[in-house]
Amino acid sequence: MRLYFRFLAIHVKSAMAYRTSFFLSCLGHLLIAVNCFLGVIFLLDRFGDIGGYTLEQLALCYAAILAATSLAECFARGFDAFPGILRQAQFDRLLVRPRPLVAQVICQDLKPAVASRLVQAAVMAVWAIRAGAVAWTAGKAAVFALMVLCGAGVFFGLFLVYAGLCFFTLEGLEVMNIFTDGVREYGKYPFGVYGKNVLRVLTFLVPMALVQHWPLQYLLGRGPWWYGLCPPLALAFLVPCFLFWRFGVRHYTSTGS
Repeated sequence: MRLYFRFLAIHVKSAMAYRTSFFLSCLGHLLIAVNCFLGVIFLLDRFGDIGGYTLEQLALCYAAILAATSLAECFARGFDAFPGILRQAQFDRLLVRPRPLVAQVICQDLKPAVASRLVQAAVMAVWAIRAGAVAWTAGKAAVFALMVLCGAGVFFGLFLVYAGLCFFTLEGLEVMNIFTDGVREYGKYPFGVYGKNVLRVLTFLVPMALVQHWPLQYLLGRGPWWYGLCPPLALAFLVPCFLFWRFGVRHYTSTGS
C-alpha cells in the first residue's frame, strides 16, 4: 500500500503541474455527470415519479452508483487504458518486476480528476438525506456505504475482464462499455424499472443490481431486511474476473513493440 500511495502522490503532483488543465478536466467530468441527471429532473417535473420513485429517492440511487463508478475509474484506470499498455510493450516490463501485476497495472494510470464526480455524488446524497428520501438508521447508513464500496469492487472486476480480453484482441472491446459507462448512465434509475429480464442479467450475470436495486429496496422500506446483505455478495464476482485475468496473463504473447 505504501508503494501505491507513492504512485498516487506522483500522479497528483503531475496533474497539478498544469493546474488550469486539471481543474478544467475536473469541471468537464462534473458537468457530464450533472447533465446526465438533468434528464431525470426534467422527466420527474413532467410526470411526478418514475415507477413510484421520487426525485429524492432517485438522487440517492444515482449518488450511490456515481460514487461507485468514480472510485473505480479514479483508482483502477490502468485497466481501462490496458490496450495502450500492451501495444507499447509496457506489460513486458511489468512482468519482470518483483511486484504483483494487478498493483502495477493500477499504478500505471491514475485519474485524480475523476474524483470530482465524487463531489457531486456526495452533494446529491446529502441533499437526498436532508430531503427525507430514507428513514435513516445506523444499519441503513452502513448498507449505503456498502453499496458504494462494493459497487466500486464490481466495476473493478469489469475492468479486469476488459483487460483480460485485451490479451486476445490487443484492442479494447467497445461492447464492455455497456457494463461500465452504460451502467453509470442507466444507474440513475433503479434497475428494476427496465424490466425483469434486465434485472435478472444485472443480478446473476453482472451483479450490479446487488449493489443498487436490491439494497435500495431495503433503504426505501420496499423490501425485507436481508436485501441489505446483497452488496457484500456481489464481491464474489471478483473471483471469476481475477481468474479470467490470470488466464489472459498465461496466454500473453508480446506484441514486439
